[in-house]
Amino acid sequence: MKRLEGKVAVVTGGNSGIGLATARRLQEEGAKLAISGRSKQTLDEAVKSIGNGVVAVQADVAKLADLDKLYAEVARKLGKIDVLFVNAGVAKFAPLAETSESTYDENFDINVKGAYFTIQKALPLLNDGASIILNTSVADSKGTVGASAYAATKAAMRSLARTAAAELLDRNIRVNTVAPGPIETPIFGRTGLPQQAIDEFAKDVVNRIPMKRFGKHEELANLAAFLLSDMAEYINGECVVIDGGQWLRGAGEFNDLALLPDALWEQMEAARSKQ
Repeated sequence: MKRLEGKVAVVTGGNSGIGLATARRLQEEGAKLAISGRSKQTLDEAVKSIGNGVVAVQADVAKLADLDKLYAEVARKLGKIDVLFVNAGVAKFAPLAETSESTYDENFDINVKGAYFTIQKALPLLNDGASIILNTSVADSKGTVGASAYAATKAAMRSLARTAAAELLDRNIRVNTVAPGPIETPIFGRTGLPQQAIDEFAKDVVNRIPMKRFGKHEELANLAAFLLSDMAEYINGECVVIDGGQWLRGAGEFNDLALLPDALWEQMEAARSKQ
């Protein structure tokens, strides 16, 4: 029997990358599926890709009215919710001294405010015994240069998950987080960094990961499907890291990724000055 047979699953940011891969995986496990995203174009593409009756709602999780719209549509078409993957997010990077208010606000509005109210507004629709996952990052507990605002949002999400897990115990609703290391995802193209900087960053990361590659969307989707299923019913309030051994020590030439190469930052700054 499929692990999520007959259950209702909602994936925010389910229109691309990790969200889309996880949405597909949850449907393969038998879930009735709803996805959301800000872009109508990528939502339409995701619907064609997933097929089989998926409900798609254009919504910005930073806007509470959009979340109300999302859950109203889910309730109308699918009923109550058993599985919630809080995945919608952005990654905007800049050194601490150069982070603008708009960059800070965009990170926090979507990653923190969006996650908080995605969960809060789902509560009346969640069945007792439901499962929630928040998609954080290994950056939530590391001092990654140039990612102060982004990393702070992910740390906030991790804290939110633990508090929510404690508050929802009486309903037997589990809340966990997954913390990906470097994963092949379109979000890198939306960081605000020039392409040359992204390419150099990717090359440097691969060289430092013990497994010598980026993770795949499908690998995180498999982890999410397990944690969201009853097979993980004794796992609650936890953060599961999936990073290709990034935290290992003494693995070949691997070093802590907290410090990016100075040459990379010089390239980033040179490219920004020309924009």
